[in-house]
Amino acid sequence: MISGKDNIKQGLCPICRNKEIDPILEIDQVPIHSNLLYASRNKALQAPKGDIQLGFCRYCGHVFNMAFKTELMDYNQYYENSLYFSPLFQNYTESLATDLVERYDLHGKDIVEIGSGKGDFLKLICKLGDNRGIGFDPTYVPKQNDNGKEKGQIKFIQQFYSESSALYKADFICCRHVLEHIQYPFDFLNTVRLSIGKRLNMVVFFEVPNVMFTIRDLGIWDLIYEHCSYFSKSSLYFLFKSCGFKIYDIKETYKGQYLCIEASPAKNLQISKHYFNGELKDLSSHIKIFADKYKEKIKVWRNNLKQIIQRKQKVVVWGAGSKGVTFLNILNTQKKIEYVVDINPRKQVKYVAGTGQQIVRPEFLRNYRPDMIIVMNPIYQDEIRQITEKLGLSGLHFVCV
Repeated sequence: MISGKDNIKQGLCPICRNKEIDPILEIDQVPIHSNLLYASRNKALQAPKGDIQLGFCRYCGHVFNMAFKTELMDYNQYYENSLYFSPLFQNYTESLATDLVERYDLHGKDIVEIGSGKGDFLKLICKLGDNRGIGFDPTYVPKQNDNGKEKGQIKFIQQFYSESSALYKADFICCRHVLEHIQYPFDFLNTVRLSIGKRLNMVVFFEVPNVMFTIRDLGIWDLIYEHCSYFSKSSLYFLFKSCGFKIYDIKETYKGQYLCIEASPAKNLQISKHYFNGELKDLSSHIKIFADKYKEKIKVWRNNLKQIIQRKQKVVVWGAGSKGVTFLNILNTQKKIEYVVDINPRKQVKYVAGTGQQIVRPEFLRNYRPDMIIVMNPIYQDEIRQITEKLGLSGLHFVCV
């Protein structure tokens, strides 16, 4: 069997091995890690960078960074991408976990989470069903995240999931926002399938960013170096079928920003190229005009920032995650925007990779008194308004990107 690594070396799609790859867009020198925190501005300005060369596979609908170099990646305990400090995101994950526990009767079961981050989702799904959990993630920080009540019930292993991880048996495997970081997704998912073996009743749940949101809805700030893969329903379906899974459902969630897939092991399934034929045609049509729309949106925002500077307005960005880091870097905002607001206390008083803005608490705005807040993800706009109102800030102009 040809590995995913061999596919990419030969210029093939890492999902279906097709050689008809259409170039989409090139973005030069973006931070390698959007979610690594820096203790000083100088260190943040020296953050390593890499290039993005997006390619589109006509056959399966996969989008990937053809210039990605996995050897540049360094996921460690300084990596911080948790969204769990947002009440809106908490409600989403609680609803998701509750639904999975109820539909798959996850009570008193063994749960494995691949890429468990700081452990929030695994702890939640174990609490809801009185389950036992094992999380794999090299970025886990024990002293920061351990809860005495959970010791013995949940175990975190500070390493990547691998073939040796098959020693940890599970009734349910979940993996959220990991697959898009993996250069060879076929090899990785095949490892997961092999670890399951003959346990055909096992259910797996994966969640990834939705490339249709990025391409069709111009969620261009989601284009980051860490994401070497951008999945459509079509490419996600093809990948899971190719690795020996039968698929229960693939659906958009979080207002179209995410894709979720639920599946179980199977044998010798036929792969249907046309299963998502309608979506594939729609994606292809948007791909053709994406580069022009991308450049136009960048041009508009450069002009917007120029006008803000001319009016001598104070502006802050709200959201020091991937979207915010991309926005700040692509638009060269070092002399235009001083601060980035984030409700995650683990990000506060740190600095943004590439551009060096300091990340501050919402309370900082009481004294700073900005005229405008640029909201990096419109889904949080109401939540942000509520926070600023509680701080007694009025007359703020909110702009969503």
